[in-house]
Amino acid sequence: MAVPIPARAAVLALAGLAVAACVALLLGVPVGYVAAVAGVLLVLGFVGAGIDLWHSLRLWRAAPLRIERNLPGAFSLGVPTVLTLALVNEGTQAWRVSVFDELDAHFAFEGLPQTVAVPAASRVALRYTATATQRGVAQFGATQLRWRTRFGCFDMRQTLGEPRRLRVYPNFAALARYAWLSGDRRLAQIGIKTYAQRGLGTDFRQLADYKTGDSLRHIDWKATQRQRRPIVREYQDDRDQCVLFLLDCGRRMRADEGAQALRANSHFDEALNALMLLSYVALKEGDEVGAMTFGCPPEARRDFAARKGTATLNALMNRLHDIQPGATHSDYLLAAQELLRVQKRRALVIVLTNFRDEDAAELRPAIKLLRRKHLVLVASLREGVLGRIANQPLAQARDAVDVAAAHLFEQSRRDAFARVVGNDPLSVDVEPADLAVALVNRYHAVKRAGLL
Repeated sequence: MAVPIPARAAVLALAGLAVAACVALLLGVPVGYVAAVAGVLLVLGFVGAGIDLWHSLRLWRAAPLRIERNLPGAFSLGVPTVLTLALVNEGTQAWRVSVFDELDAHFAFEGLPQTVAVPAASRVALRYTATATQRGVAQFGATQLRWRTRFGCFDMRQTLGEPRRLRVYPNFAALARYAWLSGDRRLAQIGIKTYAQRGLGTDFRQLADYKTGDSLRHIDWKATQRQRRPIVREYQDDRDQCVLFLLDCGRRMRADEGAQALRANSHFDEALNALMLLSYVALKEGDEVGAMTFGCPPEARRDFAARKGTATLNALMNRLHDIQPGATHSDYLLAAQELLRVQKRRALVIVLTNFRDEDAAELRPAIKLLRRKHLVLVASLREGVLGRIANQPLAQARDAVDVAAAHLFEQSRRDAFARVVGNDPLSVDVEPADLAVALVNRYHAVKRAGLL
């Protein structure tokens, strides 16, 4: 339904009439004469505005503009996306309209509102950029139009189109870059270590011609006799193993270090990015991937049973894409007990959390309990601001205090983390941006050493 709003020209006309009446009275014109003239002009104005409104609505209803909004199936967090709106005019009248799309509150946008002329029997496309600032379900409302009546007395506010609900996923950029670089054998560019796979692992892969450097114990003598040339057995890393993420959704993971202002990801978003990248790598290696959440109310848990296959990554992201860290305390021991209850098979358990030295008394028994059956990797997120403070130049005396405090805090954290994980070389305590690469490298080390 169109809602009429007096146009600026109509308001100025009324104001001009009022000013003229006041000036006439100040000049001594009789009140009755001024009132009569002003009344006649006012009535004529209202009649003209009414005719303008009726005529314009009649033309609009005969052939209204139609909106076609081109939205993607989903958005990626922090990735600018160009959206297209098409205004279709199938009538014989041209219209000048202002357009505003109702975006979700957690979107930043550029290019709205826009004012365009839509000629008769034409189609006009508008483009604007929207950037999601929070994962989850985004609500897009209808498109708002404002068009002017034929004689300019009113601006009509019109709503077109239907609301849409769309998902905002973690940023797939790291995953896409890994897939591209792995195909091009340049993973070292993003810090991921690669190793020659020929002859490693315990799972038989294929027979191949002997090459210099191959182990003599891998020669297949029967195949060598048949082919009359040296043939070796090639092995690959063990497959059909399980990688299980234990994702902390408690208050520790709410840290973002001003991520919105810096256009960066929060700690929790970086943890999800790392989870997604390692899931992709593990699935490509033929392993199962699963996830459990803890530190959140029971009704907010998003567990995902371990499985493998090409569809697993999409299913996992659909399960976790809208989860947010809460304000509750994370019970590490309860999470470990729950994982042992549901995961009977030995797995690589990756605990994603934000460790503090005061958590040592709770985290240590949980890790000890998990290690009775599983291989455990603790991945803790360290605030980047600590490193920036510790490495800042000493321009003033106050800076020396800040630097010393940062070093003391970091040392205390390192000592507490070492007490929790013991001599475990797998566990990591890194800044959020480095987490994904660190986890992939640790996963490759586990596979290469056959620790599972």
